[in-house]
Amino acid sequence: MKFCRSVIKAMKETTWPTRKEALSDTSTVIMTSILFAVFFAIVDFAVQWAINFLI
Repeated sequence: MKFCRSVIKAMKETTWPTRKEALSDTSTVIMTSILFAVFFAIVDFAVQWAINFLI
């Protein structure tokens, strides 16, 4: 019971992000993921090209 009360207390003290902040954070995560995917695709292509060139 003490645990439940402390959880409720902690939840009330939590500052939740606004909709605008949540959307901003989500778009940042999506854009970062896309940039990393493009970066790794370019690196993968370059490594494959180098291996094929050497073989």
